[in-house]
Amino acid sequence: MTEKEILAQYLPDTAVEKVYNSVINHKIHLKITRNRKTKLGDYRPPIRHSNHRITINHDLNKYSFLITFVHELAHLKVYEQYKNRVAPHGKEWKQIYKELMIDVLKLKVFPEDIQQQLEKSIKNSPEGIPMVKASSTSDLKLSRILQRYDKSNGHPRVEDLPFDALFVTQNGRQFKKGERVRTRYKCLNLQNKRTYLFHPLTPVNLVD
Repeated sequence: MTEKEILAQYLPDTAVEKVYNSVINHKIHLKITRNRKTKLGDYRPPIRHSNHRITINHDLNKYSFLITFVHELAHLKVYEQYKNRVAPHGKEWKQIYKELMIDVLKLKVFPEDIQQQLEKSIKNSPEGIPMVKASSTSDLKLSRILQRYDKSNGHPRVEDLPFDALFVTQNGRQFKKGERVRTRYKCLNLQNKRTYLFHPLTPVNLVD
């Protein structure tokens, strides 16, 4: 199987050529990894290795995979221009991400609901800085839209549960839902009595 054929399994068809060219031109070692609860992807500069390295979770839908690749490619381009002299998701990253995303949006690879939300997400603030979130998961409107294209698993989300509801995560830990704090829910782990913050769209199993 060729590299393009592999990419075609994870990307919208009309984006394969663009992503492939970026991988080749920037000498990226692209690795598709197991699911990671704390991140969708990451970027590592060519310090310990000879290539830029980008990893992306294997279980993302094709639109989430593409957005995550653009996110990490923006980190790569920030590193090429500024090394480690700027904040990871500062104005430099936001501007480069915006430029890359505008380029991708021109391809019309996204369904209309995703396309419109992405266009909103890269508009400039009154200060002239793109209003881009640090990740697609921190942009709740975009996250909700992207979830429409996930394979349905029938699980409720944390935000769907009533206050004090008991639920079990995919790794078998049991929690009690608590109050919302900004964009996360405080939930009590019933085994170790510690409090953890949950993304509202985290799929869980409800305990009767």
